[in-house]
Amino acid sequence: MTSVFTRVRGRIAALLPGRADLAEMGRDPRRDLLAGLTVAIVALPLALGFGVSSGLGAEAGLATAVVAGALAAVFGGSNLQVSGPTGAMTVVLVPIVAQHGPSGVLTVGLMAGVMLVVLALLKAGKYMQYIPAPVVEGFTLGIACVIGLQQIPNALGVPKPEGDRVLVVTWRAVEEFAGSPNWTAVGLAVAVAVVMLVGARLRPTVPFSIVAVIGATVVTQVAGLGAAKPIGDLPAGLPAPSLSFLDPGALGSLLAPAVAVAALAALESLLSASVADGMTVGQKHDPDRELFGQGLANIAAPLFGGVPATGAIARTAVNVRTGASSRLAALTHAAVLAVIVFAAAPLVSKIPLAALAGVLLATAVRMVEVGSLRAMARATRSDALILVLTAVATLALDLVYAVIIGLAVAGALALRAVAVQARLDQVPLDRGDHSAEEHALLAEHIVAYRIDGPLFFAGAHRFLLELTEVADVRVVILRMSRVTTIDATGALVLKDAVAKLHRRGVVVMTSGIRPGQRQVLDSVGALELLRLEGREYATTPEAIQGARFYLESAGVVPPFPARTSRSVIEDAEETAG
Repeated sequence: MTSVFTRVRGRIAALLPGRADLAEMGRDPRRDLLAGLTVAIVALPLALGFGVSSGLGAEAGLATAVVAGALAAVFGGSNLQVSGPTGAMTVVLVPIVAQHGPSGVLTVGLMAGVMLVVLALLKAGKYMQYIPAPVVEGFTLGIACVIGLQQIPNALGVPKPEGDRVLVVTWRAVEEFAGSPNWTAVGLAVAVAVVMLVGARLRPTVPFSIVAVIGATVVTQVAGLGAAKPIGDLPAGLPAPSLSFLDPGALGSLLAPAVAVAALAALESLLSASVADGMTVGQKHDPDRELFGQGLANIAAPLFGGVPATGAIARTAVNVRTGASSRLAALTHAAVLAVIVFAAAPLVSKIPLAALAGVLLATAVRMVEVGSLRAMARATRSDALILVLTAVATLALDLVYAVIIGLAVAGALALRAVAVQARLDQVPLDRGDHSAEEHALLAEHIVAYRIDGPLFFAGAHRFLLELTEVADVRVVILRMSRVTTIDATGALVLKDAVAKLHRRGVVVMTSGIRPGQRQVLDSVGALELLRLEGREYATTPEAIQGARFYLESAGVVPPFPARTSRSVIEDAEETAG
């Protein structure tokens, strides 16, 4: 027990910030402070918008950006990552709010944070790199569609209809708008979205989101546009940390949503950190430490009323483009947002919800990388299928189911592709030292097959069918040096084929079985069957010689003259398998 605690303590110590992080923050603080300020300006409307979209309100989005943003910056595994509320997480949170209420979301965030810390301690970060690119592109496209649809009620200026399915809610909002149009809200949302999209093309370095939101707010106040509903009162500061939301009796029912939130937080955070690495030279994130930092951030955020957080790709990209080089930039972003919470809450509360909807609509549009989608769709039919299925599942079901479906389909298609590569080929019998007459006589009674590729569950049955249809011969030699892998199913199929051939009076001899494959063959009894009367050989020439002696002893062929030494030829044939 003591050794376990020692290992855990050592693992935690390895995940904590060190002197190197502090040294990085002191190298170019001016650039980091400027980058942090820029990111805060970009993040403010997004934090407000995602808080509103989640169902917990704008104050929840701000609390998440401040608390989770600061903790993830300090304890995370990337020097450039910016964390906070994101659209992908909002997609998952909306049905949780509908079923369990705000307290359920806070509890789910706390549980997910604990799970992320455990994943970090188990060194699970490295496994996230195995998510196929079509799955990532597919759920990104699906998320963009869902985020856009979620903004329809606020963009149309109608109360959000009941329901947790985004398509149903959108349709009901359109129906309500048709009965009582609110063109003021529509105009504000469209104007903000257009300013952001056009401005990003003309001047990518200017934070047009905050410019558009300020403009929309000023116009609303000056013109007295009462139809443009504002955010409403915001608290001037963060609430005191509290666990009053926690209901121990509800933990069991919230376990599945917590797993979904933890999986999404891990996936999106590590994906965002990888994007940041690719945009710079010399930066490399620590995936386990990133999970640890995100775990601590998600444990703390609910205590202040915040929603679950992840690494934010858009804000991280802005951070990198504006010259950030250390964690100081992300910390500055959180500090600036904290100042806004404490000092400018009355001003922020006047922002129209339709303007925030416009920000998120533009964000959804910018999430869709048309070039990447086109390239992925043209790569292979399998990639296109995975992308479309994941996107549709994200829109029709939810993000976690979408990722599971995408991974399952990708795995099945990959197994199919690998299984197709496996072959069982009949190969000419090596002549060795035999004369032409001897070789012809042996070839009448011996057939050799070479197995190439994997012998596993996805394609093993094909070998059974082909092997058991061998013509009338006395000996079958299986050359197995090119078998790349073998599982229990493949071993059982091979054993069954050998047994059927034995029952027909056909002797099976093998050559070139690799040491790593013996355990699998031995566990199902295949190796014992192949070793009957010494019929398992290290090399193909030895197997042919064994077949020759068997045929001589059975009286099928006359005794041949003794073999001469041909070590060079045997070495070459052994190398060939």
